[in-house]
Amino acid sequence: MKSHAGCRVVRTGRYWVRDIRLASDGMRRIAWAEQRMPVMGVIRKRFEREKPLKGFRIAACLHVTKETATLVRALVSGGAEVSLCASNPLSTQDEVAAALVEEGVAVYAYRGMSESEYYECIGRALSVRPEITVDDGADLTVTVHKLAHGVQSPELESVQVGMGDERLDVEDIKGGTEETTTGVIRLRALEREGKLLYPIIAVNDSPTKSLFDNPLGTGQSTIDAIMRSTGMLLAGKRFVVFGYGRVGSGIAARARGMGAEVIVVEVDPVRALMAAMSGYRVMSSRDAAKIGDVFVTATGNINVIRREHVELMKDGAVLANAGHYDVEVSLKDLRAMAEVVEEIAPNVERFRMRDGRCLYLLAKGRLVNLVAAEGHPSEVMDLSFSLQALSVELLARERELLPSRVLDVPPEVDRAVAKLKLDSMGITIDEMTEEQLRYVTEWKLGTS
Repeated sequence: MKSHAGCRVVRTGRYWVRDIRLASDGMRRIAWAEQRMPVMGVIRKRFEREKPLKGFRIAACLHVTKETATLVRALVSGGAEVSLCASNPLSTQDEVAAALVEEGVAVYAYRGMSESEYYECIGRALSVRPEITVDDGADLTVTVHKLAHGVQSPELESVQVGMGDERLDVEDIKGGTEETTTGVIRLRALEREGKLLYPIIAVNDSPTKSLFDNPLGTGQSTIDAIMRSTGMLLAGKRFVVFGYGRVGSGIAARARGMGAEVIVVEVDPVRALMAAMSGYRVMSSRDAAKIGDVFVTATGNINVIRREHVELMKDGAVLANAGHYDVEVSLKDLRAMAEVVEEIAPNVERFRMRDGRCLYLLAKGRLVNLVAAEGHPSEVMDLSFSLQALSVELLARERELLPSRVLDVPPEVDRAVAKLKLDSMGITIDEMTEEQLRYVTEWKLGTS
């Protein structure tokens, strides 16, 4: 992962990026991704012909990576005006941001932004007065709802600075999409309280996303990030995964593939049982803290690793987070317990405790696979971002017909993306015969 932290950020009315001169590097990286994202290529060509998004203003809050660029370029090809901000202060690939600016996209993202800059960039993305929102983690969508409902929140001051004289009218927004589990959780909470103001398609919950992006993409990229940061041998290590959901199960499988002894910590008895019957050791967080060498959180919850665990960890333990927000490892507890904190390598901080033990935190506790590596492989994001593009098209087409709820991706869209991916891989599958179709759709047929 390149770092351009020493470069001065360039701020104009149309973009905030690290260095516009990085654009040619960015285009080469985008070309690499697009070659490995054939389904997005098919969708983009159709969008170029049909212009289903002509005249629509879209605000997107996403990890600004080469894969994200393929989605943005497809939306622009479909006729949309897109403004893009980052969904994490440390995940932006600066050369990709510069390349998108060169193509006319309003980009407000650079690696290493502060919290206030992060929210000001969200405000700048919203200043286009979007009709559709595309989100990853729900920061953009929740900001819209805080503004609309008059909720007081410290970050809104920065958002308002970013928006300038523009005033957001939520009635202009016809719908949105959400990419990740954490975001869907927040949006379902809004829906339960009766405060969700426009329809949101939960791309995260689609089988073509959740069965591939979450376990395969996060699983591989998390292991990649740990190895890039530390260079450590995983074989023989006791590797503790907090959470055995879609993400955690993928991380566990890939850690085991590297020869690690995998331990799972869970609060859900069904998932704990799944982990145990998949051959993993399952134990309490305190018991795991005593013996683990590497700890990875993947729960979407807060303070999963905290003081009571840190006190028990062995000298040299490595901590990382694969959840969307930097709240799963308690940074407050780590800092309070440490005598000395120092960065010893890019994305590696050493916390020297008062008793002499040293613990190592990766990527400042943020999303390790995007901060310390490059996120999901392009081949996986081909599926997720194809669903995003088609969901945006659906919102544009049926905006007056959809209720203000968290909605599933229609099954026919999910199957269409999967079929296009199979075609790109040269795989042919069978179709049911008419007799078989009748058998699975009629209730009268049975044992004969």
